[in-house]
Amino acid sequence: MSNNDNTDGEPSLDELREEIENIDREIVELIARRTYVADSIAGVKADQGLPTTDEGQEERVMDRAGRNAEHFDVDSNLVKAVFRLLIELNKVEQRESR
Repeated sequence: MSNNDNTDGEPSLDELREEIENIDREIVELIARRTYVADSIAGVKADQGLPTTDEGQEERVMDRAGRNAEHFDVDSNLVKAVFRLLIELNKVEQRESR
């Protein structure tokens, strides 16, 4: 029986893997979009002489991530860890671009 055999109407393993591939591509696209907007925010902050780091905003992002995780029934600690990483990556990129 191959991965494409589908006798019970369920998606095949290959179809499911293709769906994961598409989702992964979308995630990378969203990370790229988020990074672009974060870079734009950093530019505005630099123009206005504001500090790069805004702990209050970071806390709001994390709270929002947790609420979104709960809404979609996903582990909020995992989602918050991903967002912590995204925030740290933005900080590193902002430091390197100065």
